[in-house]
Amino acid sequence: MGSQEVLGQAARLASSGLLLQVLFRLITFVLNAFILRFLSKEIVGIVNVRLTLLYSTTTFLAREAFRRACLSGGAQRDWSQTLNLLWLTVPLGIFWSSCLGWVWLQLLEVPDPDVVPYYGTGVLFFGLSAVVELLGEPFWVLAQAHMFVKLKVLAESMSVILRSVLTALLVLWLPHWGLYIFSLAQLLYTTVLVLCYAIYLIQLLRSPESAKQLTLPVSRVTQLLPSISRSRAFVNWKEARLTWSFFKQSFLKQILTEGVYDIVNNLGSLVARLIFQPVEESFYLFFAKVLEREKDASLQKQDDVAVAAAVLESLLKLALLTGLTMTVFGFAYSQLALDIYGGAMLSSGSGPVLMRCYCLYVLLLAINGVTECFTFAAMSKEEVDRYNFTMLALSSSFLVLSYLLTSWCGSVGFIMANCFNMGIRITQSLSFIHHYFRESSHRPLAGLRLSPVLLGVFVLSAGITSVSEAFLCCERGWPARLAHVAVGTICLGVTLGTAFLTETKLIHFLRTQLGRSRLSDKMT
Repeated sequence: MGSQEVLGQAARLASSGLLLQVLFRLITFVLNAFILRFLSKEIVGIVNVRLTLLYSTTTFLAREAFRRACLSGGAQRDWSQTLNLLWLTVPLGIFWSSCLGWVWLQLLEVPDPDVVPYYGTGVLFFGLSAVVELLGEPFWVLAQAHMFVKLKVLAESMSVILRSVLTALLVLWLPHWGLYIFSLAQLLYTTVLVLCYAIYLIQLLRSPESAKQLTLPVSRVTQLLPSISRSRAFVNWKEARLTWSFFKQSFLKQILTEGVYDIVNNLGSLVARLIFQPVEESFYLFFAKVLEREKDASLQKQDDVAVAAAVLESLLKLALLTGLTMTVFGFAYSQLALDIYGGAMLSSGSGPVLMRCYCLYVLLLAINGVTECFTFAAMSKEEVDRYNFTMLALSSSFLVLSYLLTSWCGSVGFIMANCFNMGIRITQSLSFIHHYFRESSHRPLAGLRLSPVLLGVFVLSAGITSVSEAFLCCERGWPARLAHVAVGTICLGVTLGTAFLTETKLIHFLRTQLGRSRLSDKMT
């Protein structure tokens, strides 16, 4: 498979991921509005914050390293060893689910059972659902590595919709079940998700006439299961060592960067979750397929290096423009967004300051997502270990800085410390990228430079919208608020128009990839 074809399929994955995220957020928004009419906000809060964190942390720690390592192997790998390695996520998930479940029940404050009944059952079921989802990890990686885009869309859409339907029905009919409702719905979600991947691949292997079957590295259903052979090792130890390196990195990342407070986090990170996460996941797969680990740019196929450099430059530009737009307009519209979302209780306190700081964090988050996307796909095991050592060495300074800044300026200090941490990670990744392309003629870091005209428009928009906020928002009634929105809309339109005229290389990249994505959809 050529690099251009891989690029087209990665673009399809990214666009489908973006559409799925929009769909899921809309469903979640509507569902939460419905649920709050029947259940207390304490129950919904426990589910959305504490139980969801248990589930996401378990799956992240159990599978993230395996995904990164196993998606970056070459076409000539022994897939039976890779699948054996992936099945190890299940016992690892049981371990993390048990440990974290104990922490959630014994170390964290247990909610009042009269207010939030069945909390222990909720912890048990959410931990169990994480383990169930890990049963599908070998199928997910196999499908992702071969870019089965429609399977991803079908599986995730069906599981989310069924979970939402079950939740709504149980809330309507049996609201006194409390956390039982969300526990059963979460278990249904993971079960359907795993079954979709498993059934699809099993049917594919049983259909010899299927063209897609020819692309799979396995020919029988039994080859999807763990297998032991006397002629070879149970796992590819090079892949296993790379997994261990990525695990140490994931563990540090989870501890050092998780969590920026409730509502501000949910609102501020919405753009990051909608855009950056699908792009990062899809193009990590692209870089991992196109580039070979442990070789710098001068030792790779030069056509592949040229494509990778062009894609990286465009992604950096896209991340920079998206993050800057979020930061510039977020500063002037944070108070209005919080006022609409939660009224004066949120907009009159420290919420707007938190939101503005978080807008800056989103900019750094965007750039870091792209730089680490490339870095982790191209790093050798030894370089990953050195990166982990640097993160570990900086962790103490991060914790000290978090303590000092939080003591000095409260929650804002924690976001500032996260910005510092993210800046250090970006610096490390930029250093790696510069070194990687040093001997080549490609300079993808040029994607972090803006034209002076566009930069001037960003500065002008920031000044105009700040003045508009000072005079029109938010105590002067809805006419003034709408005028403030109109000012921002005009400034945003001018900014996007200037970007369209000045960033021609990025516009060409987006048009090319979106056109190729639509053409591929018509042909499949």
